[in-house]
Amino acid sequence: MRRLATKRWTLLEHIAIATLLAASVGAGAQADDPEGTLLDQRVPVADDDSTAGSNASKQTESQDLSLLDNVAPVADDATDASDASDQAESQDLSLLDQVAPVADDTTDVSDDSNQAESQDLSLLDQVVPVADDATDDFEAVTVPQLSDSELLMQEYELYKRLMDEKVFDEADSVAKRVIELAIRVKGPKSLDTARALTNLGIVQHRTRQYEAAQQNFESAIEIIEDQQDRLTADLVNPLKGLGAAQLESGRADLASDSFHRAVHITHVNEGPHNADQLELLESLAETNLRLGALDKAKQVHDQIYALNLKHHNDEVLDIVPSLMRRAAWQHRAGFINDERATYRHVIRIIESDAGKDDLRLIEPLTNLGQSFFYVDLTGAGYDQQSVTNGEIYFRRALRIAENSPQSNWQTVARARLALGDFYMFDGNHSRARKVYLTAWDWLSEDESRFDYRDQLLGQPVSLRETPLPRYAGATDQNEPVEKTDNMLRGTITMTYNISPRGRISDLKIIEADPPEFEQLQLVIQREMRRRVYRPRFEDARAVESPDQLLTHTFFYRQSDLDAVVATPEAADTDDPG
Repeated sequence: MRRLATKRWTLLEHIAIATLLAASVGAGAQADDPEGTLLDQRVPVADDDSTAGSNASKQTESQDLSLLDNVAPVADDATDASDASDQAESQDLSLLDQVAPVADDTTDVSDDSNQAESQDLSLLDQVVPVADDATDDFEAVTVPQLSDSELLMQEYELYKRLMDEKVFDEADSVAKRVIELAIRVKGPKSLDTARALTNLGIVQHRTRQYEAAQQNFESAIEIIEDQQDRLTADLVNPLKGLGAAQLESGRADLASDSFHRAVHITHVNEGPHNADQLELLESLAETNLRLGALDKAKQVHDQIYALNLKHHNDEVLDIVPSLMRRAAWQHRAGFINDERATYRHVIRIIESDAGKDDLRLIEPLTNLGQSFFYVDLTGAGYDQQSVTNGEIYFRRALRIAENSPQSNWQTVARARLALGDFYMFDGNHSRARKVYLTAWDWLSEDESRFDYRDQLLGQPVSLRETPLPRYAGATDQNEPVEKTDNMLRGTITMTYNISPRGRISDLKIIEADPPEFEQLQLVIQREMRRRVYRPRFEDARAVESPDQLLTHTFFYRQSDLDAVVATPEAADTDDPG
């Protein structure tokens, strides 16, 4: 190549020489390597695209694999697509790949020019940093690849973080990648694969994919039984998940079997009085409630209380969380008098151990007051206690919140709103508006409180909400389920408005699937009209909340639907509500 020998060349001359040099080098490379192998060896930028394309293909493949697909791999098509992509990449080099060597050769020419005339920076000298940047990018990308075992741990940690953050949709995809890696590293019948299956079942339960969750829990159980035995403690967690998924799928009978088996396994491994069974027993009590077996459910809760006393005899405050859950269950079961007795027991424990002004009293006091929104119908007669009996508990809770040195503005706001809710439910709208206004002003004193204000007052909040029937043909949620055949899922969708006084108006059923269960629709409409809400607020004023939408899911059997179709009721039956 000729040397650049003058200092006064124009900019156009520099560009012309650079073009000639590039063409010369490119032609020489092609002549020396007619098959293109030389170009194949220099792909620093194209590696980024190739790696990204391949990784994207593999990532899509791993996300699309279901859990059962991983046990019996069905990823051949995705793999073929990835191979085809790799072949296409090897034949298609980007423009930047071809320019990089030209810039490198130009660097040599520029170096010669610098040696001849060291005080003059030419245009070609200024092109050199572009090639350096491309080289730096390539070096940054070529990091050591993680092994499959390292990727497995990395994805598992990501799954745990996403579950903690409640990003369940993304956690679902990550859980499937964990399964794929576990199969690759440990094998399809390993305990690690069973744990990965269980984790996917957990996130699917959170996203209401109950049928898929059941299949994955069952696959995990099968692997564990094959690798160990039918009484290993490793079975407890997937059995617990299986029971929960079965319960939400309308199969409380199957859920009862799963929970009973899990409890039995804890007895075999830890003894009959172990604390590990407490959560399982609470799930079993809920299952008995769904089955309508209220006496069995009460017996299970008595067992839970006895176990808590045994394990927390020295620290009586430790049984408070369990008692609060017991009261919540009693509320759902309709044992309102028993619920009140449990809350009073909690209050006495806290007062005795921590004092009468402890902040922990606020929650049981508030819940005790709210229990007077309901009537106990489980006894021989109606509960004669008035709603107004609950006011003293709301006032005491607010006094503790306002006077305790450990309190904060959020605690005060919630206590004030609870008192306002009591007046709203009692029909004393003028006093309710006054208390709501003080809460609004309290939450408007500083901009840092606005988001919390909108959370509590920017949307209607249900004050009394009796659960709607879960089964077609049932008149309430606790009616026993006598049959155990497969359940079908139906839905009833409604629209309604919530008035500034917290009551439902303009209730309409806009869709029912199947539409034949007209009696169930009437029961749901009647129950909806009984609900009471804290109204939505704008600018310290209660306003209407229009166009509310609710979809209620229920279960039915094909035999139930056939019976309704065979003996249809009059379509124009008046709504009893």
